[in-house]
Amino acid sequence: MATIRPTAAFVAASWLALLAGALVYLLGLWNAEMQLNEKGYYFTILMYGLFASVSLQKSVRDKMEGTPVTQMYYSLCWVSMFLCVALLAIGLWNSGLQASEKGFYGMSYILALFGSVTVQKNVRDLAAADLKFPPPAPGQ
Repeated sequence: MATIRPTAAFVAASWLALLAGALVYLLGLWNAEMQLNEKGYYFTILMYGLFASVSLQKSVRDKMEGTPVTQMYYSLCWVSMFLCVALLAIGLWNSGLQASEKGFYGMSYILALFGSVTVQKNVRDLAAADLKFPPPAPGQ
């Protein structure tokens, strides 16, 4: 099965979503009037979320392509993704931030996660289209 090369526009939009979401989120943290430990909490959730979303995308795609993925790792990816979003939501719910600030962090976070998933997909599709890493045969 040949992989279709993603368009340049989709690749650019994916990178823009990732960079815009992550950079705006980080800029908001940099300028926020909160304690350093709070900033560290929100920064760690962003990094964990980006990693979890890429891992989840990769494991879901591997399973779809017939690449072996252990059920434990697959489940851990889903749990991690849920935890990331839940930890951000709980942190924002219990924070003293204004509603507009909570929305700002929530939306930029979700945009960054979406961007990381689409960038990962594009990287994999481009690599497969260039035959650097051809997709495995079904059942392998």
